[in-house]
Amino acid sequence: MPVAFLRQVKPAALAAGALLAGALLAGGAASAQTAPSAAENLSPGGIDSEHLFGFVEGSDLGVPGEVELEWETSGRIGRRLGRFLAVDSSLALKMPLTSDFRLAPGLTFNAYDIGAPARTTGGFNGGFLEARLRLLDRRTAPLGLTLGMVPSYGSVDGVTGGPGRSYGTDLVLLADRELIPDRLVAALNASLGFASTRADGAAPAHGSGLEVAGALAYQVRPGLFLGGEARYARAYGDLTLGRLAGEAAYLGPTLYASLSPRAWVSLAWNLQVAGREQGAPGALDLTNFDRHQVRLRVGYSF
Repeated sequence: MPVAFLRQVKPAALAAGALLAGALLAGGAASAQTAPSAAENLSPGGIDSEHLFGFVEGSDLGVPGEVELEWETSGRIGRRLGRFLAVDSSLALKMPLTSDFRLAPGLTFNAYDIGAPARTTGGFNGGFLEARLRLLDRRTAPLGLTLGMVPSYGSVDGVTGGPGRSYGTDLVLLADRELIPDRLVAALNASLGFASTRADGAAPAHGSGLEVAGALAYQVRPGLFLGGEARYARAYGDLTLGRLAGEAAYLGPTLYASLSPRAWVSLAWNLQVAGREQGAPGALDLTNFDRHQVRLRVGYSF
């Protein structure tokens, strides 16, 4: 799903990402994945990797003829400015047009409870169009690899909760691999985002960001995965990744559960464990990033 500014991590998280990358590539071209396709995921033992994690995503896309309705809600809690609670929600219709290409139009909504200055708002925000292209299928290649792009428009300033026109584009590269067939799945994501927001009566504010993230998910019983993820993000005060504003590292647990052959739910909580705001003291960056981030997803295929 699209985000206004992509978030960030620290050296330990980068090391974890490097280990995951090595694990993903382990075995080279000698072994391909054995998991069924998304359509075959309706049968026992099948794994659809896309939502097994939380903020991290897998490379699977679904198959033509299988449409998925997905509701996503993300909570952002804790900023330096005082009381800060933001809830960003989206409703998307994911439509695979071929086995390797998918479009997903969607609408976004949000709600804010902010203390300085005091503001409580909520309602419809805007929309987006996600496009994903699979470059490597993990069932026939050593790993899965998918490229995604998400242009978006919003009518609310994502930091202040006030009115403002916002335009953004996110690019993401998703890689995954089953380390233990039908049991342990690893994923590695790299993302890049650009956004421009113009609040009423103010000059446009531009920003960009990048993020690397890794995750593991283990199937403890059929249809139930438990895991964890690490993310490292950098925020910039321009559109060229030239003026660093801050960086942050997140760690947290994840859960995925199949509710029926066609319905599923995933939940993740990430805590900022390290960070630095450019030009400011402190071990965290609570100006450009949140202290806590929570994500709930629910999906239904038909």
